[in-house]
Amino acid sequence: MFDRLTLADVHQDVARNIVSLRQSQDLFDDLTDDPAEWLLAQKVEDEVKPPPYRSGTPVIDRPFEDAEWFNAIIWPFKHWQSSRFSDGSHGVWYGSESVETTVHESSYHWYRGLLGDAGFERMAVIAERKVYSVACGAALLDFRKAADEHPDLLHPSDYGFCQSVGARIHREGHPGLLTRSVRRPAGENVAIFNPGVLSNPRHNCLLTYRLEGERIVVERQPGVTWITLNMGCANARR
Repeated sequence: MFDRLTLADVHQDVARNIVSLRQSQDLFDDLTDDPAEWLLAQKVEDEVKPPPYRSGTPVIDRPFEDAEWFNAIIWPFKHWQSSRFSDGSHGVWYGSESVETTVHESSYHWYRGLLGDAGFERMAVIAERKVYSVACGAALLDFRKAADEHPDLLHPSDYGFCQSVGARIHREGHPGLLTRSVRRPAGENVAIFNPGVLSNPRHNCLLTYRLEGERIVVERQPGVTWITLNMGCANARR
């Protein structure tokens, strides 16, 4: 399969969908009701926490806000976990060509996670997400056509074959791959193994996911339905 792969020269923004909050919460408000003491606690924290991200080439790369860089790019490379192209022994960063594809992908995993907690599938559950636009510049291994001959690349739940592919990509030092989306056939995903090909994370939008029975209602604007996904069938409606 690898002998027949081509390279996709990707130089574009990709969407990264992560857990977040629409409204931030003061982390110290459960310790005291005095706002002045909140500020004091924040000052103490600022004095002891590690320094923020600094670019290795500040003349070329203007240092951007460290939290966005960490949340949008570096997190999966610091916190390895099992996924489609990793058995948990190395980090992989996933992004999509559109916000809509990230919704289909993340909704599936969110719903499957809720099913693991007894009773959640029968409750109204709300989650909030943040989507970043991240610049990707790399020659990625193109697996879009390979899936026609190797359908396990798009298997909905068995990741064994994909993890073996990911292990080889990681071992050989390729920056990443481009593949078709499993959850949204019209979409495409990138799996990145080297954070050096990602840069310039920017806020794209905030999303709210609301589980109603077997449906997930997605809002871009609070109170206004954007996408509805029926988790009981393969298709989703907009």
